[in-house]
Amino acid sequence: MELHVCKNYNELSEHIADWMVEYLCKTLAMHERFSIALTGGNTPKKLYEILASDEYKNKIDWSRANIFIGDERFVPFNDDKSNAKMIRETLLDHVSVDEAHVHFMQTENMSPETAANAYEEVLEHYFNKNTAQSTFDLVLLGMGDDAHTLSLFPGQKDAINEQTKWCTYLWVEQQNMHRITLTAPVINASKQVAFLISGESKSSALNYVLHKKYDPLNYPSQIIKPANGELHFFVDEAAMNG
Repeated sequence: MELHVCKNYNELSEHIADWMVEYLCKTLAMHERFSIALTGGNTPKKLYEILASDEYKNKIDWSRANIFIGDERFVPFNDDKSNAKMIRETLLDHVSVDEAHVHFMQTENMSPETAANAYEEVLEHYFNKNTAQSTFDLVLLGMGDDAHTLSLFPGQKDAINEQTKWCTYLWVEQQNMHRITLTAPVINASKQVAFLISGESKSSALNYVLHKKYDPLNYPSQIIKPANGELHFFVDEAAMNG
């Protein structure tokens, strides 16, 4: 695990943007395409805006990307709570992405279970699950004040402990909604996993995840441990020190 500590939120966002440019350009020097799973929430918005800016948007050849998403609220695409909507508005609408290679979770005109199964099929087709030695080139993750990541919330035993499925669905009582989420097996088969964590409110959870006993049922971010890839935590001083 590699820890990157930045002074503040803006510096953090710029640092991970530069890191992504370097890593993804190296990947494209060796492969025709790269695969990335993007994260929702508030923390990555500045990162996406930087990557979409005139200074950065041509540093990565987004036309050679296959873009996925880590988790999604089961709301319509045009709902402000939709992770896909936020990612489109802050990043994808401003870079040269090939729409045929944008793979978001379907959240309309089907049940949550059907949506999760459909996304699992998308992943299986792209990565050839039966023979996959690795999955995503890069996964971006956030972490909540309660140490959740993706839609793996504390106490969600079935989703946290999932060993076979790459995508599942769950009901989150405190949010009064279903969510669709990738699971630990597909994330932990990735080449690079990067947490992006900002703010004093995250400091207690981050300290536990990094330094305390392994307890993923209560601190789900601990379950992210790439088998053969690299794990990075990009954090600001507020999250690191409280």
